[in-house]
Amino acid sequence: MPTEEQVRASLGEVLVPGVIRSLTGLNLIKKITISDKKVTISLASAALSPATQEWLEAKVSEVVRKLPGVEEVEIGFVEAAAGDINEIGSVIAVMSGKGGVGKSLVASLAGVALARKGYDVGILDADITGPSIPKMFGIDGRPTGSDTGIMPVPSRSGIEIISINLLLPHEDDAVIWRGPLIGKVIQQFWGDVLWGKLDYLIVDLPPGTADASLTVMQSLPLSGVVIVFSPQELAAMVVRKAVQMTRTMKIPILGVVENMSYFVLPDTGKRIEIFGKSRADEMAQAVEAPLLAQIPIDPTLARLCDEGSIEQYDSDVMRAFAEALSQAVTAKAK
Repeated sequence: MPTEEQVRASLGEVLVPGVIRSLTGLNLIKKITISDKKVTISLASAALSPATQEWLEAKVSEVVRKLPGVEEVEIGFVEAAAGDINEIGSVIAVMSGKGGVGKSLVASLAGVALARKGYDVGILDADITGPSIPKMFGIDGRPTGSDTGIMPVPSRSGIEIISINLLLPHEDDAVIWRGPLIGKVIQQFWGDVLWGKLDYLIVDLPPGTADASLTVMQSLPLSGVVIVFSPQELAAMVVRKAVQMTRTMKIPILGVVENMSYFVLPDTGKRIEIFGKSRADEMAQAVEAPLLAQIPIDPTLARLCDEGSIEQYDSDVMRAFAEALSQAVTAKAK
């Protein structure tokens, strides 16, 4: 007869339709019992439609019967809400004091870079009235689910993504909602989405310090916040407001990222500070947090974002950003 570890290993090969993640990765395995050549498996039903449950029952039975000594397989589903079975290591909010500084870009780059390091990553697009994450990843599929939860939509590289744009009839439709309703949607994206087991969940906040940011800081167990800014004096001034908010809410600041920091002339390699002298070190000192990255103006990156292919982008800056971010999370956890 197989051991429980062998059964779990076989279940790790069963991918759930729609999200292309394993039963293990989604944390849907509740209990495994082995006795008298019979294996009994209890799975959580969170976010699984009746058709998906039926498919999984047949697939799991097929896979487990291949194990030596197994003659009978019994599979049952236990009712469970998505929020009850999610296990997320670190929840990181990406925040800016104003719009137009590349906050969503930084959130996306962080997700891609961490995924390349082998981590399981999700992105929660909390910018309800100005969502841009699906566009950058080239995602237009709709989430599936049931009364007990919603499945996020996977990107090409397997990053789990949820955004209001994925739920609208047309991506150009405007979301004209008041603050309380926006806050409720963000809470649903946290508690009703089946994230499963993730190492990192990146939360892309809207600009400013209004209702949506407050909802995230009060409702989600944030590991910390990444502050994004650009070199202009106005942007730096407004960022200080965001910093004050995080400190008031007693949320750790993991570090700062200066976007549009410089442009590299392709012919000479010389750096040109188009938007003025860099304020990266100044902001890091003011926030008392590490400088995680200085992201340049890169036409290749802009083109890939417009094409929905941000996952194809790679650079030394991006790899260094992922390393610095993971180190900052580890340091704050100690």
